[in-house]
Amino acid sequence: MAATHDYDDGAGHSQPADAYDPTYVPDSAKSFVVHLYRHIREKNVYEIHQMYEASFQTLSDRLFKDTPWPSVDAVAPFVDNDHVFCLLYREMWFRHLYARLSPSLKQRIDSWDNYCSLFQVVLHGVVNMQLPNQWLWDMVDEFVYQFQSFCQYRAKMKNKHVQEIELLQQYDQAWNVYGVLNFLQALVEKSMIIQILEQEKEGLEQFTATDGYDYNGGSNVLKVLGYFSMVGLLRVHCLLGDYQTGLKCLLPIDISQQGVYTSVIGSHITTIYHYGFANLILRRYVEAIREFNKILSYIYKTKQYHQKSPQYEQILKKNEQMYALLAVSLSLCPQEKLVDEAVNSQLREKYGEKMLRMQRYDDEAFTLFDELFSYACPKFITPSAPSYVEPFVNYNQDAYRLQLKLFLYEVKQQQLLSGVRTFLKVYSTISLGKLATYMEVDEPTLRTILMTYKHKTHAVDSEGKINSNADIDFYIDDDMIHVVESKPAKRYGDYFLRQIVKDKAGLSQPSLYYDTPPSNTPPSPCFTFLFSSLLFASLFGPQSS
Repeated sequence: MAATHDYDDGAGHSQPADAYDPTYVPDSAKSFVVHLYRHIREKNVYEIHQMYEASFQTLSDRLFKDTPWPSVDAVAPFVDNDHVFCLLYREMWFRHLYARLSPSLKQRIDSWDNYCSLFQVVLHGVVNMQLPNQWLWDMVDEFVYQFQSFCQYRAKMKNKHVQEIELLQQYDQAWNVYGVLNFLQALVEKSMIIQILEQEKEGLEQFTATDGYDYNGGSNVLKVLGYFSMVGLLRVHCLLGDYQTGLKCLLPIDISQQGVYTSVIGSHITTIYHYGFANLILRRYVEAIREFNKILSYIYKTKQYHQKSPQYEQILKKNEQMYALLAVSLSLCPQEKLVDEAVNSQLREKYGEKMLRMQRYDDEAFTLFDELFSYACPKFITPSAPSYVEPFVNYNQDAYRLQLKLFLYEVKQQQLLSGVRTFLKVYSTISLGKLATYMEVDEPTLRTILMTYKHKTHAVDSEGKINSNADIDFYIDDDMIHVVESKPAKRYGDYFLRQIVKDKAGLSQPSLYYDTPPSNTPPSPCFTFLFSSLLFASLFGPQSS
């Protein structure tokens, strides 16, 4: 017999977990609801955020670890039966249910109905409140997650009961892909967020500068939901395998700059993860590497500040997945110059050996590409309803298998190119005949391989421009191949400036570059002379001689 847990409500009362009563409201839960309602009415964003981020999690851990929160009907009398607050409470209620328990089909459908009602109010009603960006992001994030979860659940037909199948047929519009996309798109359009971001570029709006909040007494809900819905659309289209459309949905947000999407760590990571993955699949390897490097560097520097956050485990998981995707990107497109020292060090520690084997393009390499892709890719979905005619089969893995097959086909095409690149790195000029002999192919075949190399190392960006992903380029003139290798200038100045700043700061931890801890004493004249010489060389280089 399973052990039961008693939960103290803070007033001496307890509730056994296996006797959940949806009408029972512990005093501390009642107090939470009453105070949250009051702060929302007063637009006290700071207090709302504290209660949402900290108090809700604390009460969930203490009182509702294995049970749902009290039903909305039970708490409604404490909040004047306020319709909008009850919708917000149910949104949190279902999110807690998904996180702690396993929702039934009926609960999945009820959650869909609640999101429909909530978004209808935001789109067509008067919402006079300010909510924290964290909560608004979680709404969009959870909305997409529950859609993904429902598609995965529905596709597992093998062990479905008759009642479940009848319910699926009866509520066939629940979590319909068109409904999900229409709500997200409607929030983008109704909020006019695209026009707001355009006006901000012209200095006519202050959306990003205020993190989306309205300090003139208005509401931030529609605008910020519209903003995050663009990220939601990117994620949905990635789950569907439509990467071009996903990136197009994100175009209004300039991810090269700080934005509202960076104000919430979950939003920041989700945006870059899906943006980077989409670019990886579209062979825009340089862009994928650049963005993965930036977000991994950011997480490396800041993750210690999120250790107490409810999202901490998810941050670590996405961090590991993006290191795997970075390893895949660099194996297909060697561009180590785009990766920071700290990120590169972590990458080599995690995947250094595997990356060496992946560049051989043999059977073991394909197995590793398969392994890393499977570990790091999104949980792809099939959005269409299944066949409700027996025999029932599970097809929840079909979308994933298709994406994996297409990805490995692309990897397979890179096999010959690795040989070409190996030879081109050795020579500055080489005749077609000589290279054909080395590669044991005839000249027409070699020309085809070289054209394939050109094609595979170039990609079309979001603006329609053709960019090269290659660190080695070449051209052919009179049957002679001329190789052009891009060699980035080494920035010695930046390196030594960082070390001097560390020395001046007198950091307590040992330096990464010295055997002894840095001191507060000024650099020696010898060191200063050496630094000055190298700084001069890095700034003015050989061209000054």
